[in-house]
Amino acid sequence: MQTAVLVNTSARALRRDRDLVAAIRLAASGPSRVWTTESLSELAVAARQIVDSGARRVVLCGGDGTLMNGVTALSACGALPEVVVAPGGTVATVARNWGQRAGLLDTVRRATRDVPPLRTLQSPTLRVVGDGERVGFIFGTGLVARFFERYYAAGAGGYAAAARIVARIFVGSFVTDAYSRSVLEPLPCRITVDDRTLEPDAFSLVVASVVKDLGLHMWVTHRAGEDAERPHVVASPLATRALGPQAPRVLVGKPLSGAGNFDGLVRELLLRFPGRPGPWVLDGDVFVSEEVRVSAGPRLRVAAF
Repeated sequence: MQTAVLVNTSARALRRDRDLVAAIRLAASGPSRVWTTESLSELAVAARQIVDSGARRVVLCGGDGTLMNGVTALSACGALPEVVVAPGGTVATVARNWGQRAGLLDTVRRATRDVPPLRTLQSPTLRVVGDGERVGFIFGTGLVARFFERYYAAGAGGYAAAARIVARIFVGSFVTDAYSRSVLEPLPCRITVDDRTLEPDAFSLVVASVVKDLGLHMWVTHRAGEDAERPHVVASPLATRALGPQAPRVLVGKPLSGAGNFDGLVRELLLRFPGRPGPWVLDGDVFVSEEVRVSAGPRLRVAAF
């Protein structure tokens, strides 16, 4: 299979070890070409060259943001080859949902030598329109955006760092301390799902996803993937003291309890921030806009190693 390797040199593993790019080139088998990119403009050029080359498989070296930006760039070229994620970011949440087990270099070796993958699948995606159009997998705002603000401020230290932040929020929610309130208090916004406007005018949690595990075994979107044309959307207006203790339910894939929650499969989510642009997250990358539309995106062929 003709395979291209696309390396995001801004991914965490590659920033920490500049020799990894050379190691990736060595790991890739002879016929496979390796592209390196540092910016979205370079990524757009590389994606066009990969599509024009006729590659049937693309190995994306990086994390969730690399996956999202890579698939967005390839989709913009009118073609989506089979995708493999060679984990080089902080968590690789989406790839874990697909059953990815091998590390960065081992994945590159196997994927470029036609070693049979552990699993192949057709994955749904999200189409997100707001501050441009993107194809991704996990969208969120409210506590999701606030969590990532704190995660990046603390150095984006991977699963261990994320777990420490979650634990601090969870414990603090029982006494409604300042830190937990800064993450969990409802964010002013209006939500419309399939032409139905939800009554609350502020939400502490808004998530739309095509994968069940949002990281750290947080199965908020426990129905994700049931319908490729309808992502799972969960929205909650619960305040700190009511929302924090929901964590045990989420860990076992149960819906949130409490008044005012929305939990369902939808064709379109429309989110509006009143007065000024608001923060939202797509696959770990933070954006700001006044309005965001989320719907089903193209199907993606995936191989997991």
